[in-house]
Amino acid sequence: MKKRSRIIAFLLLAVLVFSLIGSTTKDITKNVKLGLDLQGGFEVLYQVNPLDKGDKIDKDAVKSTAKTLESRVNVLGVSEPKIQVEEGNRIRVQLAGIKDQSEARKVLSTQANLTIRDANDKVLLSGKDLVQGGAKQGFKDNTNEVAVTLKLKDAKKFREVTEKVSKMNPNLMVIWMDYEKGDSYKKEAKKEQQGKKPKYISAATVDQPINSENVEISGGFKGEKGVKEAKQIADLLNSGSLPVKLDEVYSTSVGAQFGKDALNETMLASSIGVGIIFLFMLIYYRLPGIVAVITLSAYVYLTLVAFNFISGVLTLPGLAALVLGVGMAVDANIIMYERIKDELRIGRTLNQAFKKGSGSSFITILDANLTTILAALVLFVFGESSVKGFATMLLLAILMSFVTSVFFTRILLSLLVNSNYFKKKYNWFGVSKKGRHDISERLDIHDLRTTFDKINFVKLAKPLLTFSIITIIVGAIILSIFKLNLGIDFTSGTRVDLQSDNAIKTEQVSKDFKQMGLEPSQVTTSGSGNKMATVQFKDALNKTEIQKVKSEFEQKFGHDPNVSTVSPVVGQELAANALKAMAIAALGIILYVSFRFEWRMGTTAVLALLHDVFIIVAIFSLFRIEIDITFIAAILTIIGYSINDTIVTFDRVRENLRKVKVIKKPETIDMIVNSSIRQTMTRSINTVLTVIIVVVALLILGSPSIFNFSLALLIGLISGVFSSIFVAVPLWGIFKKRQLKKSENGKLVVYEEKKSNDEKILV
Repeated sequence: MKKRSRIIAFLLLAVLVFSLIGSTTKDITKNVKLGLDLQGGFEVLYQVNPLDKGDKIDKDAVKSTAKTLESRVNVLGVSEPKIQVEEGNRIRVQLAGIKDQSEARKVLSTQANLTIRDANDKVLLSGKDLVQGGAKQGFKDNTNEVAVTLKLKDAKKFREVTEKVSKMNPNLMVIWMDYEKGDSYKKEAKKEQQGKKPKYISAATVDQPINSENVEISGGFKGEKGVKEAKQIADLLNSGSLPVKLDEVYSTSVGAQFGKDALNETMLASSIGVGIIFLFMLIYYRLPGIVAVITLSAYVYLTLVAFNFISGVLTLPGLAALVLGVGMAVDANIIMYERIKDELRIGRTLNQAFKKGSGSSFITILDANLTTILAALVLFVFGESSVKGFATMLLLAILMSFVTSVFFTRILLSLLVNSNYFKKKYNWFGVSKKGRHDISERLDIHDLRTTFDKINFVKLAKPLLTFSIITIIVGAIILSIFKLNLGIDFTSGTRVDLQSDNAIKTEQVSKDFKQMGLEPSQVTTSGSGNKMATVQFKDALNKTEIQKVKSEFEQKFGHDPNVSTVSPVVGQELAANALKAMAIAALGIILYVSFRFEWRMGTTAVLALLHDVFIIVAIFSLFRIEIDITFIAAILTIIGYSINDTIVTFDRVRENLRKVKVIKKPETIDMIVNSSIRQTMTRSINTVLTVIIVVVALLILGSPSIFNFSLALLIGLISGVFSSIFVAVPLWGIFKKRQLKKSENGKLVVYEEKKSNDEKILV
């Protein structure tokens, strides 16, 4: 009866999980807010500067400007816009899903400073003379002619102005929106005669004084577009004028098709990657593998639920973080499953092996996850836009992987184990009868033989450490010669991404830009059949040039191009923040590992991390691969993953030190290093393999937008396994030998008893 009830409970839980996922996933994914890079849209970072010399910008002025921008965004009809006030008197505006990006840029930056002038451009009335909120879009004299009516504060003043204009030659009252120095009625009137749209809104003839408090603008609004334009002018005037100057220091616009393609490609790559991981877990771990598939499915589901709960915005790197989180969740499962297998191999019963294995693996999993959380937190604090989205998803992924892979896995596995149905079926857990020892042998899991017993890692480490040092020297030379191929995120400039249904020729693209009066510094093609092209400019294009580029190439290729601009100031800030983020992450890891283990482990762990980072940087430098802001996200992710692997090995070193207690010979340290690496080698290979599966899928099938990100991850993962095995732990061994050599009695007490209880501490 016990067998049946536990198995039924397990099956019911599994059915419940998959039923819940199947019945609600569609609604949950539908409610996920997609970022600019997944649905298209527009993002701009404004620097708020004084409109007139001598004016000062304070926090209140910036907040007031942000409110004005918010009211203008509402005019555009964007669902859930994001407007943030940032340090340094800056305002970031994100409009995901907006169709007319040129219109959005125009509406946001318009001063809404209305002036009424004569034909000689002399100011007669200004926005100060208007009644606030008195602008309306309507129709002229009950006809179908579109008009905008403005209400004035002083009808007497308007009569005096119109009387004055009626006596002029020409007797025109010209209405301007955002008149700038250099503008003139005569110049714009010539444009109008040539069939071009003038900058002024209207130029009405005044034959006699007007006794009214209302001004009517008409004649320049034609058709549906005219109605829309008239309403926009009325709304802009009602939203208030901007008493400041807004300078674009960063902007990016993503075409809807780009976003859709990026989402579809990355989803396909993610599905294939996760599917292969599921298959691997089922084949290698068997019954626990089934549990892993259930808990990993729950992990993805709960992460999306939590992401919706906090109203997160899913970006392309964020989607990658969700999938990479599967690798982290798998890691927690693998650590526990390998522990259970070891306990079974020394002769424990299935119940004993489960209790012992799940208990001893908990602290290891906790330590490994906390260091990755540290890297993710640094990313969140210092990251911007899509990088912050990546960090948010990574933090949620770590939390949910811990909940599902530690607690939910234990619940499901305990039901199977305690059913006693698998009491003697050790092969269901990946352990054969021949692979089990008798419990009477009193073996410890650290005494078990491994597949890697013939490999002397200490001996191998010496030439490989030398190889690493040579690689670093060569890398430094490469770096000094080739430098880094920094993208516009760090250098400033403009990047234009073009998409076509046919092959794009770089020569033709360069020619097209030159005809527009623009000189690109670099044009490269990519994608299947060279249907995508990236064009870079050393200088940031202005709003007019961006609008022209988008209009020209959308008409030519049928796809709205992506345009990103970064000012020199923002580029320098991003570079400084990137270095600061890596320095803080490294320092935090040293402190944490030193506190949890010892300072030698913390130091060697960070040296291994620096090795990994340098290898990635050197390879990107050698092959002239562009480094953008997502590269920093990849570096910090590798820091988290690499330290994760190193900590698991150091945790086994700590366990082996407990057995030794006192070290008298250097050979003992070599033995500890070798045995610790051998005992965790299977876990290291399996974990990195599962993550690499996902990364390779993203690299081959994912969006080109995250190709460099995925490539950096792949290099870092391979380098991370190498450094954990052949750099971090062997280096710790060298430091420990030096400590032994300097010890007074020629011996090293590595663990001692606390007086209060039997707990042992590392010395």
